[in-house]
Amino acid sequence: MSVKEISELVSKFDFEIQNHELVCSELKKDKRKSVNKIGESLSRRIDDWENEKSRLESMFSYENELFSKGKKIIAGIDEVGRGPLSGPVVSAAVVLPLNCIIRGLNDSKKLSEKNRNRIYKEIMHKALDVSIGMANPEEIDSINILNATKLSMKRAVLSLKTEVDHLLVDALKLEEVKIEQTALIKGDERSASIAAASIIAKVARDHIMVEMGRHYKQYGFERNKGYGTAEHISALKKFGPVEIHRKSFIEGIIGGDAN
Repeated sequence: MSVKEISELVSKFDFEIQNHELVCSELKKDKRKSVNKIGESLSRRIDDWENEKSRLESMFSYENELFSKGKKIIAGIDEVGRGPLSGPVVSAAVVLPLNCIIRGLNDSKKLSEKNRNRIYKEIMHKALDVSIGMANPEEIDSINILNATKLSMKRAVLSLKTEVDHLLVDALKLEEVKIEQTALIKGDERSASIAAASIIAKVARDHIMVEMGRHYKQYGFERNKGYGTAEHISALKKFGPVEIHRKSFIEGIIGGDAN
């Protein structure tokens, strides 16, 4: 094979199913230095993959403990959008198969938009069940953001098609949900199921805010996703609020009349 053909073949290498150690060894034995370099590069990629696989396996520690206790269906729950001045708070519930490998899976806040979207698609393909729950700005103003967050999480759980044995929830206890649950501080960094839920919720909410940006063009929602950026606050002071603004969040910005 030519060096170009070898390079193209190695670039498509699937670490999960191929005998990478044997391939790497053969490349390093080749008489061509350029092929040796490909082998060295592949070796580094293999090391990176092994480290990533170990990280991902560690993120299943809570799920594995529950599986060992006889739990069969475990859902991770997380929310996005507690802090913005506008738009809904969105929660997701995700049920992953045991030891599901999704490269790059992590807290959605630690991922680029490109990686979030890639991982979102993989979660949707591999997950056993995925659902979304929301609480709108009016509900946030009425019952406060904490209770609205719990409401959106409850709606996500109730929208699951499968009967869940246990919930892993990012930081919160859902008192109105009568399913065994564990609240994990920084759960989106520690649990694969919660991390997956954080990505689903983030991508879903971003799509909503991009659509809102088409309806309310002066606020830049497609860019700021409703958060209090300088652009957003300037537009809010100039044009006033619209129906998707959270009145309880913007009173201090535009004065007493947030209507």
